[in-house]
Amino acid sequence: MNQPSIFITTKDVEKLRDLIRDAYHTEYRGSDYLKKIAEELEKASVVLPDQIPADVITLNSTARLVDRETKEEMVYSLVFPEDADTSQGKISILAPIGTAMLGYKAGDTFEWDTPGGKRIIRVKEIVYQPEAAGDER
Repeated sequence: MNQPSIFITTKDVEKLRDLIRDAYHTEYRGSDYLKKIAEELEKASVVLPDQIPADVITLNSTARLVDRETKEEMVYSLVFPEDADTSQGKISILAPIGTAMLGYKAGDTFEWDTPGGKRIIRVKEIVYQPEAAGDER
């Protein structure tokens, strides 16, 4: 599956690089997801926060996702590990789906590796994006 280029804000890149550096001193050390995030940062289109399109998943965004095969809809907020709470739909950037969804926009499709195999997920809509809402982070 040919993945589209993703968008990330300069603020998110800075925070994610700090997270990656700090995570090497935790149980996440050696995690494939840290490597994946680092790879995504290298090939992403990095823009200023006020230039990020309103339909892109950034950190602290909430998105409605749809599994292409099962048609199951999911609503997740993408957060830092310390704010993660799956009972509230708050997914860590270091969780497999969190890593996978960062930077994609409404209408994009991405792959999510699960223990049961790959799932193909479509971003149906961005419910909330802090940059579009003018919220400081």
